[in-house]
Amino acid sequence: MSDLRTINKIVTGMHTQDGAGVKLVRVIGRNDTADFDPFLMLDAFDSRNPEDYIKGFPWHPHRGIETITYLLQGDIEHGDSLGNKGSILDGECQWMTAGSGIIHQEMPQASERMLGVQLWLNLPAKDKMVPPKYHGITKADIPVIDEGSSKIHIIGGNYQGTKGAVEGDYIKPLLLDVEVEPGAEWTIDINRTDNLFIYIIQGEGAFDPAEATYIPEKHAVLFNEGSRLQVKAADKGMRFLLMAAKPLHEPVAWGGPIVMNTKEELDHAFQELKENTFIKHKV
Repeated sequence: MSDLRTINKIVTGMHTQDGAGVKLVRVIGRNDTADFDPFLMLDAFDSRNPEDYIKGFPWHPHRGIETITYLLQGDIEHGDSLGNKGSILDGECQWMTAGSGIIHQEMPQASERMLGVQLWLNLPAKDKMVPPKYHGITKADIPVIDEGSSKIHIIGGNYQGTKGAVEGDYIKPLLLDVEVEPGAEWTIDINRTDNLFIYIIQGEGAFDPAEATYIPEKHAVLFNEGSRLQVKAADKGMRFLLMAAKPLHEPVAWGGPIVMNTKEELDHAFQELKENTFIKHKV
């Protein structure tokens, strides 16, 4: 009998605003760090009204984390203190390692629909102060495996021997965008002790063989340990993001856009911001 993952908890998140007034759903955040380690935060956005997001996220700092923005539909302009400039478009992704410190902005542009997520990934204590790096990922960079009744977009990690667009230099998470046709099943073998959760973008599905209940879109599901995940889509099919990684089990000191391991490190970071010594690597 395979060691199937069972549901630990279902999360709906909360509606909030961030940046200069962007409306979003904070699916997981600072109260969930122990359960979702090393994933710190997941923000989801889905709007056809530009007024919900057009004010964007003007220039702001980050340290001690990686941010991964995945856009299914829309247009977000990016700029940072390393000199990177560009746009994230339909099916594209940006993977930014803040490391020792970066200042950037993300400015959504008016689109027919703005649909996507931003995931914060913690950095290990030993890597908190690595040089910052930006990786723009085009739709063509993301391998897609067609399994007949399912399609798997491999953003990060390795799936069935196929490498994703990014492996990751530190945490090396498995990040998949999975589409499952109506009524179809999909399974994946996973490292037994990795923390694993999914976020349902569209449709609904069942994730626990012992439970026939379908979980609707815009919900996250955290799973208990196990070596295999089994999924069954409902009548209208389902699309979800799968995120899995080995937990760090390290202390978290979180202050807004900066995440360190101790309060002293956090205070030092904010002092450097005041003294204009925060950025260690420039263009």
